[in-house]
Amino acid sequence: MKNLILLLGFCVTFVVNSQNLDGNQLLEKTIAYHDPYSKWESFNSNFYVTMESPNRSLRKSKIELDFPSSFFRLTVNQNENIIQSTLNKDKCILLFNGEEDFADEIKNEYRLDCERASVLKDYYTYLYGLPMKLKDPGTIIDPKVQKVLIDGIEFFVLKATYEEAVGNDTWYFFFDQKTFALKQYQFYHDESKNDGEYILLEDELEVNGIKMPKNRSWYFNSNDQFLGIDKLSLN
Repeated sequence: MKNLILLLGFCVTFVVNSQNLDGNQLLEKTIAYHDPYSKWESFNSNFYVTMESPNRSLRKSKIELDFPSSFFRLTVNQNENIIQSTLNKDKCILLFNGEEDFADEIKNEYRLDCERASVLKDYYTYLYGLPMKLKDPGTIIDPKVQKVLIDGIEFFVLKATYEEAVGNDTWYFFFDQKTFALKQYQFYHDESKNDGEYILLEDELEVNGIKMPKNRSWYFNSNDQFLGIDKLSLN
């Protein structure tokens, strides 16, 4: 896995494209695997994410999503405090240990504001909505499906970029060649600098009919430094 960057660079330059599959076809197949009943667009459920990072305290978050009602709530247990951010249509409610009135020091320390709440909503819906989120407007799917060999396993690789109004990062998604399950992905802010991170996915958990990655481990592209792991659960 530590050779991912070198292998990916090699595959982008030299590997022969998959002959029978273009980017959008690959995307449809992986969506059919992860969301076989087309539940994502009407998702209405909740799940928990426990974040373990070196030299940081354990953080457990409850994510509540109700797309038909435009509802998002994030409840975080951290340092024996409960931080809650709710976006309900155009209304934003922020609570610290159940109180709406809290000091600026608390706001700054925990980055507790409505703009941050919106960012976190996008973060969780993107990561746990993959690969379905690759159908969102502004996403540019490379028609060429690449192949790459990592630790003796060959993956289909899909490249995605974004229209300027949406984002500037470059993403690569790695799929199992038999099931089309999403196995790992990688993003760069500037690929020429080898910045950004790669994320390894392990096991799956079904949430509201959708197969989501159970464990998500994060590493720097530049030096393979382990950043942390997110563990998905239903309680």
